Amino acid sequence: MSADTDSTHYFLGIDGGGTGCRARIEGADGSVLGQGLSGPATTRLGIEEAWASIARAFGAAIEEAGLGPDEIARVHAGVGLAGIGRKGALEALRAIKHPFASIDFISDGEGACLGAHSGRDGAIVIAGTGSIGLGFTEGRRLRVGGYGFPISDEGSGAYLGLKAVQLALRAHDGRYEKTALLAEIMQRFQQDPMEAVAWMDRASATDYAALAPMVMRHADQGDAAGRRIVQSAAEHIDTLIRTLFDKGAPRVSLLGGLSSPLEPWLAPDVRRRLKPIDGDAVSGAIILARKAVSSY
Repeated sequence: MSADTDSTHYFLGIDGGGTGCRARIEGADGSVLGQGLSGPATTRLGIEEAWASIARAFGAAIEEAGLGPDEIARVHAGVGLAGIGRKGALEALRAIKHPFASIDFISDGEGACLGAHSGRDGAIVIAGTGSIGLGFTEGRRLRVGGYGFPISDEGSGAYLGLKAVQLALRAHDGRYEKTALLAEIMQRFQQDPMEAVAWMDRASATDYAALAPMVMRHADQGDAAGRRIVQSAAEHIDTLIRTLFDKGAPRVSLLGGLSSPLEPWLAPDVRRRLKPIDGDAVSGAIILARKAVSSY
């Protein structure tokens, strides 16, 4: 109980994603005391692997902050983690022993949403390798899309890559007009559709998304096929944003690696309604951590 009543609290925020894990420790006044980085942290790699990455990140942050055992025991932790919705993941994470005063878990997307709106009601659309719309309003969780590529994740980087390969194969057959973008795609497959088929058999969403910068580059240069693909992707993102507003979100922000290049392609009414983010996903995890103290 002494840790709960002690006036000195520390707050640890962790954002664990598929490409890396970031941790930050703040004092009660919001000052940054230490930060840490590690590799991928997602339950897709397994709970032990995800926790090991989380522990490396917060270990580095604790070391930079110079916290001793007594101070670590007054740390309240919030963790945003990719893949936390997988069956049994949350229960397994909560069962892991930790040295902190409290720890709470949330999905990495929900952590990003908390950070984007400083913990207030609101929603985000993430446009990256995949895509999803999610948020909080009046105690309700909102979710639109994000069910995984190729059955969902419309408007994402993987979507851009998939559409480019599809049109490139049609152009190769003579079913679609050849453009510079589609020629460059086919060059990757040595002008051989069977090379594309062999690639498809082992390609992941990340592999398709790796083609997205090429698609955006050609679209921005006026390539007809590139423009068609990007306009289609933008319409899907428009729909995610509008649907979140329709579901009651008071504000919506656009995040993810594709957010900046894709935003100019969005409908004018959608662009006007977008709100810049207040903070990042680590900030959202710290907001989650602070809730443990405010609940006492």
